Amino acid sequence: MSHIDLPVITTGDSKKPLSSEECPSDYFPDGGFRAWATAFGGFLVQFCTYGYTMSFGVYQDFYARTYITNQSPSTIAWIGSVNAFLFEICGLISGQLYDRGYCRQLVIGASLLQVISLFMLSLAKPDQYYQVFLSQGIGSGCAAGLLYIPTMAVVSQYFRKRRELVMTFVASGACLGAVVHPIMLNNTLNGRIGFANGVRASAALISGLLFIACFLIKPRFPPSKASTTFLATAKKCAHDPAYIFGTAGLTIFAIGFYYPLFYLQLDSTMHGLSKTFSFYSLVIMNTSSFVGQLSSGLLVEYFGVPGVMTVSTFTGTVLLFSLIGLRTLASVVVIGILYGYSAGIFQALWAPVLAVLSPDRSDLGTRMGISYAFMAIGGLIGPPISGALLTGDYIWWRGAVFNGIVGAIGCSCFIAMQIVLRRGGSCFSVTRSNNKLYSLSQFHAQKPTHSTEVQGFKYYSFS
Repeated sequence: MSHIDLPVITTGDSKKPLSSEECPSDYFPDGGFRAWATAFGGFLVQFCTYGYTMSFGVYQDFYARTYITNQSPSTIAWIGSVNAFLFEICGLISGQLYDRGYCRQLVIGASLLQVISLFMLSLAKPDQYYQVFLSQGIGSGCAAGLLYIPTMAVVSQYFRKRRELVMTFVASGACLGAVVHPIMLNNTLNGRIGFANGVRASAALISGLLFIACFLIKPRFPPSKASTTFLATAKKCAHDPAYIFGTAGLTIFAIGFYYPLFYLQLDSTMHGLSKTFSFYSLVIMNTSSFVGQLSSGLLVEYFGVPGVMTVSTFTGTVLLFSLIGLRTLASVVVIGILYGYSAGIFQALWAPVLAVLSPDRSDLGTRMGISYAFMAIGGLIGPPISGALLTGDYIWWRGAVFNGIVGAIGCSCFIAMQIVLRRGGSCFSVTRSNNKLYSLSQFHAQKPTHSTEVQGFKYYSFS
């Protein structure tokens, strides 16, 4: 019988390594001050980073009508789409660094970058597109991307039974930020304070919250000695059909996902609705999204992560098509609430669905980074394509039809992912020594003779 080498584990009270026999069965605390402090720190980071990205609709409206009038809506949308692209593509870097034990360094360094980028944005002059693009599109996008995976993945070190529920709580910080930031920005950018001081006020709020988060977030485990290289993880992903369909679904649906977030406020304004209501249309949608993220944790307890993800993308697709009929105040409210709720569930389940598709926790950060890198392509091309379809005449039905079709394709990928999972076609690494890949049916046929669970995943020995 061949045995598998186990990673060394120590306790806080003793530096002596614990063997697999000495490791307690409830090794994951699933609660406690340090666990919840880390989760709350991640919540604050999401509030200050992706919550700010989701608030770009305020900037899109303000730039197009007031501050960068020498550029088309499509060109301005590149600021937000590049921000979203870097938010996801930087996961390739942050995922690898997280797996190698650089969680704290990532959180502190990227928090500083986010603060500096926003204060530099406040110095941007009217009609100076490149200044806004560099600070908001590139600087803030890189900071958000470097922060996302560490603050989501570190939760898996503290929670096992309630992992998906806590991950959705952390992710909900983004939607709360997407409620608070638009209110603050609409009342400062369009008020007496003006652009420069309004952005500085927003940057000061974010600085304080990120400062608190840096003290709260602490990884529990040292880097795993069993962690694989990037190429080895990528090879496993390439042989995992469920992971491929899941990543394809996230990527394709992301193309249409940002359309209401970037254009709902401008859409309601151009349809002649009151300026005050238009300012709060994005807040209505993001408030509903916050509720959706919180409730998603309860839904997955009953229906599972893949099922809830599929239903949320189907609902989002229907609502993207329904944007064709947006004309009145009532239609904005109804679509905003319903789409916000489904979008909140979709956002909350990005990390949990990849956790489901990643049985080996030692390369979770890398697998998340690979998926988010593909998602970044969707986030990058979606809003500019929508802006180009609108043209300077704002032909709104074109954007609704295009993004609805894209959403339907993404939803189909999640349906295929569920079919593969139910048939046992997901592949994963069973042994550490040679990284062999087994489907679920092949795995059961091997009849493992011994298993030991350590740090959230099982090591098997075969005769």
